[in-house]
Amino acid sequence: MRKLAAEFLGTFALVFAGTGAIVINGASQATVTHVGVALTFGLIVLAMIYAVGDVSGAHLNPAVTLGFVATRRFEPRWVVPYMLSQIAVRSPPVSRCG
Repeated sequence: MRKLAAEFLGTFALVFAGTGAIVINGASQATVTHVGVALTFGLIVLAMIYAVGDVSGAHLNPAVTLGFVATRRFEPRWVVPYMLSQIAVRSPPVSRCG
């Protein structure tokens, strides 16, 4: 359960910060720029790898989870729970937080 909570938290932070950068860029007449948005995504991924990487592996994305399974670096029994915790970030109650 700890792994799934870490994966949820990491994915939430990625979606919240990355989407927030895009929204602020649009609202501020592109003062953040594409470079700023890209840096936001990159730095939040870096931060989440350091924060939750030891607990969950910091996949943060269902495609990454599938990639790890395809290369046999991740146990298939964890695929569905991991993907559900990543996709749950987009559920209506959570998406209303931002």
